[in-house]
Amino acid sequence: MELRQYLEIVRKWLWLVVLAVGIAAGASLVASLMATPLYTTKTTLMVGRVTQNPDPSSMEINTGQQLAATYAQLSVREPVLKGAIDSLGLNINWESLRNRVRANVIPQTHLLEINVIDSDPYRAKLLADAIAQQLILQSPTMDESITQEQLAFTRQLMDELQRKIEDAQQESILLNQELDAANSARAIQDLQNQINVLETKMNNWQNTYSQLLASLQGGNVNALSVIEEASIPRRPFSPDVVMNVALAAVIGLLLAVGGIFLIEYLDDTIKSPEDINRTTGLSTLGTISRIEGQEYPEKLVALHHPLHPVVETYRVLRTNLQFSSLDKPLNTLAVTSPGPSEGKSLTISNLAVVMAHSGLRVILVDADLRRPTLHKIFGVSNHYGITDIILHGDTSPEEKLQNTEHELLRVLPSGVLPPNPAELLGSDRMRETIYYLTGCADIVLFDTPPALLFADPAILGIHLDGVLLVNDFGGTRRSDARKAVENLRRVKVNILGVVLNNVPPSAGGSYYNYYYGEESGKEQRNGYKAGTLLGHRLRLPIFNPTTEKRDR
Repeated sequence: MELRQYLEIVRKWLWLVVLAVGIAAGASLVASLMATPLYTTKTTLMVGRVTQNPDPSSMEINTGQQLAATYAQLSVREPVLKGAIDSLGLNINWESLRNRVRANVIPQTHLLEINVIDSDPYRAKLLADAIAQQLILQSPTMDESITQEQLAFTRQLMDELQRKIEDAQQESILLNQELDAANSARAIQDLQNQINVLETKMNNWQNTYSQLLASLQGGNVNALSVIEEASIPRRPFSPDVVMNVALAAVIGLLLAVGGIFLIEYLDDTIKSPEDINRTTGLSTLGTISRIEGQEYPEKLVALHHPLHPVVETYRVLRTNLQFSSLDKPLNTLAVTSPGPSEGKSLTISNLAVVMAHSGLRVILVDADLRRPTLHKIFGVSNHYGITDIILHGDTSPEEKLQNTEHELLRVLPSGVLPPNPAELLGSDRMRETIYYLTGCADIVLFDTPPALLFADPAILGIHLDGVLLVNDFGGTRRSDARKAVENLRRVKVNILGVVLNNVPPSAGGSYYNYYYGEESGKEQRNGYKAGTLLGHRLRLPIFNPTTEKRDR
């Protein structure tokens, strides 16, 4: 399928696309305006005091990041959330709050963000700050004043221990010197005892110093502090009306376009001359617009409304038929369709009228011996017809032809319906009747049953100069059209082309303009009627509706 065909499909279904986009966007707009607005805010905490340490160790950094992940999980647990609710005096369930709280660690940092969503912007700020305070209470972090006092006292103890250790080291050096200089055994023993006692004290002081130092460093790693309090959000983050409407419109557009192409893919009916050519390999000789009316006579526009625009398309069909049979005079023509109710009878009736308008003597035979219609269209009697001529061997069938409102057009109805229509149409008497009728008119037209349901068109078509196939726009399936053509070609029937019937104005306008602007223009420039080539007998001035009576 070409790009032009895709665009044509979209153009044809443009109303559905617009409707789908409008409904989707409108529904999204209404839903967004009716939705409860939601606000979000966040509190940021620091785990540890690595920023205050000029030379933090890798162990301190890794420990702080692991603690941050632990606090992130703790922030959405019952103790913290319930504590935050109780501290604010709110009457909500902690589980419902849990669905509106998100805690995440900023990668490669010690920063912990606590996000809270709420329909009240002030309550969202209070909850975020309260959760942060509950985390601090759950951690070893103390009040800031107590922490400073303990820190000062710890540092004072560490300074005193450091001085004692240094003094003991100096004293140990002096005692070792005296030990080296002592001569008596008693003096040596006393000095050795003093050195041992001093070393024991130094070891105790060093252990105590190490414990105090570890305690001080450990408090720095596992300390929580708020570095950014939650702010009051000024505008809701949800619903995003513009984004929702745009997204809904795009979804509606995609669904509509997808549905359209799915419908087109599943719909295998004939809708254009291109479809006909691809399916059957035949050319389209005419596109006939849909004719309004309830009764058959109302749809015989070529006879009752010769200035109707649709009549011009029948003239185009007549002209195209003449060009399709240049090598051989077209004296007999059958019109059929793949299935019933595709407009073949109305097509052949209006075609017969425009041929008569062009000066041709036309005989219209109702060879549809299953469901005859021509007598209803022209308002003639069906008591005697083609079946009676064949069955009784009438040697002068011209006398049984019935006149119409046009003096050059006569109709031969079907007559009594026989039990064996196919045998009658294929009989020698039928061939004799065809031969006799061709001597009475310039062209003889035969209305036949559907080619896909009955063999009648194929049986009759092999004795005629050509067959015209009628396809219904949006009604004839491609498979049916293909099978009908195959059935006719199997018996060597000369298929002249196809008529696309019941074409809506929106789909057939371009084809009408093409045929009217080019083919009909050629006919007028020639200065002669289509009958010149169709019957090879008459050469009359071109038909003009305003001078119809004079041309007759």
